[in-house]
Amino acid sequence: MHDLRKKALLESGKTVSRKARARPEAPRSGGTLSPGNGSPASSRPGSRPGSRAPSTAGSRAGSRVPSEDGASEYDFDDAMTISSANSVTGEDVYEDDTSNTWPERLQDRIAELQDRKRSSVQGREATLKAYTHILKHHFAQKHIEKNISDIHAALLRSIRSGSSDQERLLALQALAVTILNCPSDAIFDHVWSALKVACEDSEEDKIKVEAINAISIAVSLGGGSSSAAEEVLDFLLEIIESDGQSVGAPDNGNVVAAALQAWGFVASYMDDLSVQRDQAMEAFMEQLDSTDSDVQIGAGVNIALLFEAARDDEEETGESSDLQYNQHRIMTRMAEIVRDSSKAVSKLNRKQLKTNFQSIITSLERGLGPGYSTAGRSSANPHTGGSRMESGAGGEDGFVEFGYREKLRIHNQILIIDTWSTHARMETLKTILGGGLATQYIENPAVREVLEGADVEFIVRTNRRR
Repeated sequence: MHDLRKKALLESGKTVSRKARARPEAPRSGGTLSPGNGSPASSRPGSRPGSRAPSTAGSRAGSRVPSEDGASEYDFDDAMTISSANSVTGEDVYEDDTSNTWPERLQDRIAELQDRKRSSVQGREATLKAYTHILKHHFAQKHIEKNISDIHAALLRSIRSGSSDQERLLALQALAVTILNCPSDAIFDHVWSALKVACEDSEEDKIKVEAINAISIAVSLGGGSSSAAEEVLDFLLEIIESDGQSVGAPDNGNVVAAALQAWGFVASYMDDLSVQRDQAMEAFMEQLDSTDSDVQIGAGVNIALLFEAARDDEEETGESSDLQYNQHRIMTRMAEIVRDSSKAVSKLNRKQLKTNFQSIITSLERGLGPGYSTAGRSSANPHTGGSRMESGAGGEDGFVEFGYREKLRIHNQILIIDTWSTHARMETLKTILGGGLATQYIENPAVREVLEGADVEFIVRTNRRR
């Protein structure tokens, strides 16, 4: 098909761009496609960028907070195409098939998922990959809800008894995006056992990571009760405390980092973390000494999230928190880690670690959210930077701090991430949806609800005549 299209373009006098020549063909109904690799789903975050289809353990991206000299904008501008948005996360694009609309292609993929008897393992892998891609980049609830029970059943069959690790991995990714597109009040109870077994029994750390990601989405948007969420938090904390040993992945940074990210995501939905707080804080403090920078960052983010939850409880109840950890000691320890990391950490990871820990230290010092910049300029300067500056931040000399600089730009909207709970949710959505996050935020009410804690600023464009 690619050669025919190229020939037709040449005969019409048009040329084929290098990007078009390099772009893979869309899977066709009934065809097969080699599995290939897509984007990650391990933690980070993000993540952990936060989906990656399929996950590659080495492609973890740490929690991103802005440096003092620049805002962090996971930018989805209105001038960006799906392809260019995906370049942020390294995903493949399957949008070349213009012979059918995406809902028609989706229905073909659903039919293939249900017809397991007449499919090969390679065919199922191709179908799962194409299905997941469509659901990342299109809000498809009305197109899948009538078949949702059959879809869940087909995905669970692949998760439990897939003929290859790739099939099981892709099915886990597909389940997560299915729940995001079509949230359910009852799916968690049906999938919890299978997801837990996949995490514990698989020999592949990529599958463990994807299972952890799917668990966090299922319990939060799939009808998990408060007690179910507490059970999941305990399961994830056991992974963190044991350095992955509890799920057969001893000293595996990918798995532990994914568990840290998932813990933060699930915890962001909890009204009361007092039961889990002390044990969790102890585990996160220990992980600050990890040799994996993503694990260190994930632990630091969750420490900040616990202190934020304690501050919120104090404001709500008027009673002092009994959190038994000295903030100054934690900040001193983080500063020591950043200083000593130069001996064993790559330059890029060292920069990420420094930037994130700097954000966490500022948060603990001032009782603020992530990405708050204490840098600034004179208030007389008309070019203000950052957003949501703290009231009273300007001193007598007129110096005004930049304020919150962790932002997500989607078309004409800028989301200001000013709480650690919103940060945790954002990183998980990046992990699951990747380059599809922009479309899902605009069209999917469930995704907007996940990020409801973010302040939104609208960009007003004016046409200037010269």
